Amino acid sequence: MNIFKKRQYGVLSVSQKQGDDFPVVPDGAWVKCNNCGKLLYKKELEENFKKCINCNYHFRLGAYERISQICDKDTFIEINKNMESKNPMDFPGYEETIKKNKERSGLEEAVVTGECKIRGNDAIIAVMDSNFMMGSMGTIVGEKLTLAIETATKKNLPIIIFTASGGARMQEGILSLMQMAKVSSALSKHDENGGLYITVLTDPTTGGVTASFASLGDIILAEPKALIGFAGRRVIEGTIKEKLPDDFQSAEFLLEKGFVDKIVNREELRKTLGLLLKLHK
Repeated sequence: MNIFKKRQYGVLSVSQKQGDDFPVVPDGAWVKCNNCGKLLYKKELEENFKKCINCNYHFRLGAYERISQICDKDTFIEINKNMESKNPMDFPGYEETIKKNKERSGLEEAVVTGECKIRGNDAIIAVMDSNFMMGSMGTIVGEKLTLAIETATKKNLPIIIFTASGGARMQEGILSLMQMAKVSSALSKHDENGGLYITVLTDPTTGGVTASFASLGDIILAEPKALIGFAGRRVIEGTIKEKLPDDFQSAEFLLEKGFVDKIVNREELRKTLGLLLKLHK
């Protein structure tokens, strides 16, 4: 009886020969949703804030994509753009890894920082990018974040950090772990000065980033279904010898437990941030 069942997807055969009546479909025109498996037209996906129209799955964004969605047009001024990572621990092959990630992502490092306006409100913004070594936190990431926070403190502006990270960068060893304390210390001084700090947790936010500055926001927002946690599920289950809930380490689970203040759909994020900045001006 399977022959009578309707196919989930139709198959479109397109001729590539010149002169045919059928249009040529370019490579990469369709994207498969990682959550529901549906095929999505790439142009339509981008027009919908890179969200699946079927299940609301939020695809990961690059730093500059995020900035274009959040900041008022032509207001973003990047700071400390050309800071580059070295190889402080002489880790084999690290320079080549950095070079490849620069070429693939178009970034100098895993975070972009700058000053901008959001719905007319001045702010300092830092956006981590998982396209660069999974957003791992090395010395330059920590330095750029610290300088952004110190700029916000000096100018008496709020700081907004979009987190997306696999944690500390193992190639830089203890120097990477030191960034947790360094960034947190800058945020403490910002708080003492009366400054506002908003964290936006995106998929994924894990490891040392979660254990430090991602958890310190005066207001903590998150995107739907974002993975947020410290250690991995299997590590935790192996340690406590218990089965964890299916939604463990999701934004929804953390909202229920009080860690996250609000889950915000991507199309509402700029409006929400603008309102928070206005209220705390």
